[in-house]
Amino acid sequence: MDRLLAEQPQRTDGRLTKTNLWKEAGVSRATMNRATAVMAEWDSRVTAAGSLSAREARVTHELKETRRQLAAQIRKCTDLTRQLDAAATAIAALHHDNTLLRQQHARNGSLADISQHRREQKQPEPSRS
Repeated sequence: MDRLLAEQPQRTDGRLTKTNLWKEAGVSRATMNRATAVMAEWDSRVTAAGSLSAREARVTHELKETRRQLAAQIRKCTDLTRQLDAAATAIAALHHDNTLLRQQHARNGSLADISQHRREQKQPEPSRS
């Protein structure tokens, strides 16, 4: 018990659990469960020591920090994916415009003003009322 509470385990990972207590003591689980006085002392000392040892607190802190970093990386990845989608859309539009220009050049043998083509596409059709 003292080794676990002093964070100097010899046979376990050092967590303050009853399983680690009987392993550190070198007795069976049944023997530990029959020692009610020892179990009561264990419960009171663990409560007094706090639920987390210094090692457990450090690991918990590192885990929280790692999760925070992971969340930041996920947000960054999401932003980059959105930028990539926007760039792909722009590239597709430019490719379409380029294809139209090549077709017109092949027909006419001269270059065309793409802004004229865009104006034609944007003009609404007159309504027939």
